[in-house]
Amino acid sequence: MIKLISTLRLVLASLLAGVALAAQAQLSIEITGAGATRMPVVVPIFESESALPRGITDVIRADLERSGLFSMVDVGPIALSASTVPDLAGFRSRGADAVLTGTVVALPGGLFEVRFRLYDAQRQTELGGQALRMAPQQNRATAHRIADFVYEKLTGQPGYFSTRIAYVVKSGARFELQIADADGENPQAALVSREPIISPSWAPDGQRLAYVSFEAKKPVVYIHTLASGQRQVVANFKGSNSAPAWSPDGRQLAVVLTKDGLSQLYLINADGSGVRRVASSSGIDTEPAFSPDGQWIYFTSDRGGSPQIYRIPVAGGNAQRITFDGSYNVTPRPSPDGRSLAYITRRDGRFQVALLDLNSRQTLVLTDSGRDESPSFAPNGRMILYASESGGRGVLAAVSADGRVRQRLSVQAADVREPAWGPLPRP
Repeated sequence: MIKLISTLRLVLASLLAGVALAAQAQLSIEITGAGATRMPVVVPIFESESALPRGITDVIRADLERSGLFSMVDVGPIALSASTVPDLAGFRSRGADAVLTGTVVALPGGLFEVRFRLYDAQRQTELGGQALRMAPQQNRATAHRIADFVYEKLTGQPGYFSTRIAYVVKSGARFELQIADADGENPQAALVSREPIISPSWAPDGQRLAYVSFEAKKPVVYIHTLASGQRQVVANFKGSNSAPAWSPDGRQLAVVLTKDGLSQLYLINADGSGVRRVASSSGIDTEPAFSPDGQWIYFTSDRGGSPQIYRIPVAGGNAQRITFDGSYNVTPRPSPDGRSLAYITRRDGRFQVALLDLNSRQTLVLTDSGRDESPSFAPNGRMILYASESGGRGVLAAVSADGRVRQRLSVQAADVREPAWGPLPRP
């Protein structure tokens, strides 16, 4: 039977700490490298946007620029209504490839409707539009949705601006499991503890996190429902319980247990029942991750003498070695399309993020830092979030899958570690 944990004191502690530390827990994002070719886009002020308590076009612009795929064409303080077709030829002559127009309409009850349309300035055609209703406090969420729409229409891939990220902030003797928007805004402390918190992993529904907490003076795997704050112990066996990874259907977790000796891979149902050993070896097996189709579990093992990446069928069978380039390759994370694998490789004493094409077997080292760990894909596979070190403290960073776009995310006077990028929000 699963043990239900009383969380009142933890929730109160989280709320109090969240209020006290909100300013210093804010992630700041610095773009350290952008793609060589970026699409020029016009994102003017939306008509009647001043009726909103807080604007939305600044957020849309920041989202698109931060992706490294777009640059803003400055058209000054003009507003372009969603009900009027803009001068596309004129914008094209100014170098724009696309133009976004928008209108904010006040509705009864203090609500607003944001209407917007996107145009291809080069082809002189409309690409589509929407009307989104919002409360005043939903300005950022609405802006992210609009940026996602623009991103998808112009790249053919889903946007990721409406997603959330989880990470751990260590400030003094305090550990915080933080949840923030993908741009680092709106950080909220899901858990505050005097003991370490590691390995957050998002459920496919985006509503739950699995993680490891040492609050019981040993590593225990919990599932945390974010909306209610309710937590459940999923794995608290003899010895260590670690490295939770969700199956794509959200029904199971792969975990690493030492209850039978060395660290080995097990499957366990999300309610804590049905523990089943997946693999056996004379070495240490750890850091599991499911393939997107749910058929394989990738993991790190030293069964061959040095840490390398393997995979094994979920149903059981023989493990297959995946990495052969180098003597130290760990933390496998399959891309959302299953075609590539991000991981940490050691080269000349430096730990860096690498990407392996699973078909061609070609490897691309994406970072030039020296202490990288914990890679995590954006749900569209475009960006990889990871932990690194700068100035002697932990920071988060992100790099595009081609290595061209780079960002650094940091929290003032604190260490940031253990990032996990959440799934696309469900409609």
